[in-house]
Amino acid sequence: MIYNSLLYFIIFKNEFFSGIKIHAQISKNMVNTINSPTAVDINEGPTVSVMGDTYSVVIGGEQTNGSYSLIDMLIPPGGGPAPHSHPSYQEAFYILKGEINVITKEKRYTAKQGSYVNIPFNGPIHKFTNETNSVVRFLCFLTPAGMEKMFLEVGKPVTADTLLPIPQLTSETLKRLQSIAEKYGLKLYPLDYFD
Repeated sequence: MIYNSLLYFIIFKNEFFSGIKIHAQISKNMVNTINSPTAVDINEGPTVSVMGDTYSVVIGGEQTNGSYSLIDMLIPPGGGPAPHSHPSYQEAFYILKGEINVITKEKRYTAKQGSYVNIPFNGPIHKFTNETNSVVRFLCFLTPAGMEKMFLEVGKPVTADTLLPIPQLTSETLKRLQSIAEKYGLKLYPLDYFD
């Protein structure tokens, strides 16, 4: 129920997007050529651990004709991705439990339960991190779809709600992640980029 309400909230309430032009583009792209509703059951999609964070694909590009994807994310204490940018994707977070810090060069924002954060197309270099002692859960809405494929490629398959330890990021691992990220239109930055 919360997923359906959230999708309505995100898709149809254009004041949360960075302009009517983007909303119109997303609405135009969200044509269902199958012409029937799509329904997914809880934990139906694949789940992977990405550097200790757990990402469950609720719905991906295959079900939305590439228009968007929705990912249920669990971020453990100390977790979150390296600084990154993705000019071809719009990324939005809706916090279900806990709080994360969203960081850019210009701003640091603490997003708590019920908060909504939008990273627009051509948005700034950013990262999010869990600086609390509790696991954070949020929904990540990506448009267009595609980034979920990167997560599936770099991640290790796990069962839903499983958290693996956060691994040490070696230079070898970072190079591999950067190579895969670039293939999907993302750029990774050094871990100390915001220091």
